[in-house]
Amino acid sequence: MSKIFIYDEFFPEDIAMMQALYSRSPQSVVEHVEKVKQTGSGKFMEKFYVGYGHASIADCGSTTVFIEGISILGDKAIQDWPLYSGQETSTRYVDMSKQPIIDPIGSEGSKTVLNKWMTFYVNSQLPMEEFLSNKYPKKENEEEIVYKKAIKARTYDILRGFLPAGITTQLSWHTNLRQAWDKLSLLRYCPLQEVRQVAEGIIAKLKEKYPNSFSHQLEEKQEHYRESLGEKYFYFWPDKISEFSFKTNIKNEELKKYQDVITKRTPKTNLPLFLFELGTVTFDFLLDFGSFRDIHRHRNGVCRLPFLTTKLGFNSWYLEQLPEKLRQEAEILIENQKKSIEKLNASPEIAQYYIAMGFNIPCRVSYGLPAAVYVTELRCGKMVHPTLRKIAFLMREALQKEFPSLVLHCDLEATNWDISRGAQDIVAKKI
Repeated sequence: MSKIFIYDEFFPEDIAMMQALYSRSPQSVVEHVEKVKQTGSGKFMEKFYVGYGHASIADCGSTTVFIEGISILGDKAIQDWPLYSGQETSTRYVDMSKQPIIDPIGSEGSKTVLNKWMTFYVNSQLPMEEFLSNKYPKKENEEEIVYKKAIKARTYDILRGFLPAGITTQLSWHTNLRQAWDKLSLLRYCPLQEVRQVAEGIIAKLKEKYPNSFSHQLEEKQEHYRESLGEKYFYFWPDKISEFSFKTNIKNEELKKYQDVITKRTPKTNLPLFLFELGTVTFDFLLDFGSFRDIHRHRNGVCRLPFLTTKLGFNSWYLEQLPEKLRQEAEILIENQKKSIEKLNASPEIAQYYIAMGFNIPCRVSYGLPAAVYVTELRCGKMVHPTLRKIAFLMREALQKEFPSLVLHCDLEATNWDISRGAQDIVAKKI
């Protein structure tokens, strides 16, 4: 008869070694737990780690890193990893006006650019809330506190487009010990000095905490290879810019073999992972950097990290939501800011810190069919930011046209306002 044990109370490296011993010992984990207790937490791996593949052990222990005071650009660099798990501060729900801003140039000109973005962001909040309250008046059956939160959330949805990407945020990163090193070994060669420093800081903390898992011997050839990747491929810019395009190598005749799987699937249920073997779908599209951050969170595929520039214009949705006077101010601000950013004579990497998140960037995502269906259905939801929801609708249309037999459970209801945004919060329970 099977026995089941759960041990979550031990040091991550001890947990890793307790699992590793299964491959070399027929003893029960109960006996391995006793060894942990005898040797002391953190000493178990040190005592028994002899002649065993280091990487596979590190897969079995996990940790959580909390990073604060990092720019949104740095935040995206850390999250640019298919196995990333974690959370970050949401610009759709949090007032970012008091957040420090990373200013790598540190000149009067660069400071002025950042101040102008933030002045517009701060000064526009009350006018936007009043405008939205008149546009979407509270109904009798709606709670006042939920309604006010929904108005604020909508205000942030609009004004986050004017936040510079250098504004600081905070994020968590939950990872196993092996993946931590694999990612950090690349981040050490990120084009942004800020990110390189954060990467080295995380490595130092992890090495102090888990010396047996972060005792890597750096090989010169590997380091040169990682450095070349960072210099040439860290950021993505396509040869051809497309407002929206779709391609796939999945064949309909192969997909039809699994029609029962497709037809019987119910809403909010994932397609089976074995359908990944059918091939991939790739979408190219233009999207503002603010909403790119939302689709970038989907890790079950590849989402390239693009350069943030002003070349592809400011997403019109943000301007369309403003009352007329604010819109005119915003249009003048954007044009003046573009010129001011050019005068900074910064490298393309550094210039990103001074560009607002409402500017469009070229995006490319590649998924297997199960992931493509999941992302499309999820991002068609009414709570999704409108600029991303628009892209999700195009993704749905492309999938449906290419695969007529594919069943998609998408929310296609047209809506510009939903008070339930105000209920999407984390609050203390009333006792």
